[in-house]
Amino acid sequence: MQASNKLTKCCLTVLCVVVMLTSCRTSSTLVQQTSTAVTTNQLPWNGKQASIVLTYDDALNVHLDNAIPLLDTLGFKGTFYLSDYYGKMQSQLPRWKVAASNGHELGNHSVYHPCEGGRPGREFVRPQNDLNNYTVQRMTNEITTMNSFLQQLDSKTNRTFAFPCSDTRIHDTAYIEFSKQQLVAARAVRAEMPLLENVRVFDVPAYAINGESGEKLVELVQQAIAKKALLVFLFHGVGGEHSLNVSLEAHAQLLRFIKQHEKELWVAPMVEVAAYVKNNQTFTR
Repeated sequence: MQASNKLTKCCLTVLCVVVMLTSCRTSSTLVQQTSTAVTTNQLPWNGKQASIVLTYDDALNVHLDNAIPLLDTLGFKGTFYLSDYYGKMQSQLPRWKVAASNGHELGNHSVYHPCEGGRPGREFVRPQNDLNNYTVQRMTNEITTMNSFLQQLDSKTNRTFAFPCSDTRIHDTAYIEFSKQQLVAARAVRAEMPLLENVRVFDVPAYAINGESGEKLVELVQQAIAKKALLVFLFHGVGGEHSLNVSLEAHAQLLRFIKQHEKELWVAPMVEVAAYVKNNQTFTR
């Protein structure tokens, strides 16, 4: 009987130790999970307060002459959405290869930059490039062709897309739905700064810049930091060459401000930010 009591006491002691150890481990795990969640919430963008993506549309000479040299000097990587609407690509090819080898993203902006014509402000749209005259299959083929062309330049297969003229539909059909398998994200044009959980990778908003001062551009970055949001800039002309233009001074002021606040800002190409969003959202939109 005494032996039985001793055995019972021994078993109870062991059980208590096991329960205590399990409780400690569970508490430790909860603390770690809570700590991770708090850190992610406080610094949601790859350990930074906000994320900045610098995008440049239409394969302009000023991107090669003005934008990329400053980006390289400051150590930033931009996203350049290329199309051959202006017929300059052939002469630019060696320089775009160099840009890609230096870490800049070459994005898909279609081959011929089709836009919806027949409305105010769209007088520049040629009949052969009028989205009203396209089929979804033709647009899908054009995206595929540009992807293949860009792969020859940078040997990459992960590709993001920018909607020409921000037009997302052919008649009543969202044409991007038929190209998602060959793209990882698509940039739209909309003045919004989404939080990480609200980013839709095939409808990423961007601020289209045209004539804003350096101070105004800096304000946008400050807002993104305060909101812990994603801010995508869309540039066309940088010091000229396009009717939608940012001055060299304003562009430089923006980039230097971003450089001064690198501890708070994650600056990366669109393709990297899209991958981060997909991996860190609780669900992918």
